Amino acid sequence: MTTARAPIPRRVGALRRHEMGWALFFLSPWIIGMALLTVGPMLWSLYLSLTNFDAIPHTRDRFVGLANYQTLLDDPRVALAFQNTVTFTIMYVPASITLALALALMLRRLGRATGAFRTAFYLPNITPAVAVGALFLLLLNGQSGLVNQVLGTLHLPQPSWLFDPAWVKPGIVLMMLWTVGSTVIILFAALMNVPKDMYEAARMDGAGSWQQLRSITVPFISGALFFVIVIHTIAALNLFDQVYTIFYGRQANQGGAGDTSALFYVVYVFRNAFEFHKMGYAAALAWVLFLVTLVVTAVQFLGSRRWVYYAGDDA
Repeated sequence: MTTARAPIPRRVGALRRHEMGWALFFLSPWIIGMALLTVGPMLWSLYLSLTNFDAIPHTRDRFVGLANYQTLLDDPRVALAFQNTVTFTIMYVPASITLALALALMLRRLGRATGAFRTAFYLPNITPAVAVGALFLLLLNGQSGLVNQVLGTLHLPQPSWLFDPAWVKPGIVLMMLWTVGSTVIILFAALMNVPKDMYEAARMDGAGSWQQLRSITVPFISGALFFVIVIHTIAALNLFDQVYTIFYGRQANQGGAGDTSALFYVVYVFRNAFEFHKMGYAAALAWVLFLVTLVVTAVQFLGSRRWVYYAGDDA
């Protein structure tokens, strides 16, 4: 006498539902946090961007539609802040990636000392951004700063990093290169995965160091390069802490470089929200930056198809 068995597909379906239930249970803290701390505030800021909400004095929100977005199109300081941010991004991203790659290549040749140098390179990344800004406020001082003292010893020009509009953004780039250590670690990990036999074969064919870098190293670490390019671009477009600490943390800089060459987009968003108390207008500015960042990232992903190589692409 045989006993009836439940159909296998039904049991598999029940097992999958059981596993899905446990998966959702363990993911629920993240889902709740995402909804309350990210999605919720984003939707609220989108609503604020359509109102004339003023934090002080608090008045009842009045729906103004797209008036805030029309205002920012006519605001010359928005164009100035956007221009400063884009210029800094174009300067900073290639410089940081180039420096990080050079340091990662150096780390690969250090042997047993690699661990100590990796730690040394990464330590600046755990320094608070405000502390970094305060530090470089002293280092970049045009009269007594250490940077200009070193340049003077080498008989090189000593620019006014904090007040000369031509040198403000290069000075900020120099400051941001202080925290390039995390990128060094990422690129170093990618370099360690490049097959060594590729270099041996290239040397046997007479390829020099530059040819090996261009034809072997860069293609094999292109995935990591693409990742850090995207991350650095987003970070550059959202730069705030260090710039605000240097140029807006002191009343002495008001009306100087802080209102011209150091007026970055996120700084302008912050000032509208918490200094001018124009929350609705600041929310509109923030959403424009979000859309610009989204478009820039999408363009980078589309362009990556031409130069990013992954190990599974040949399969």
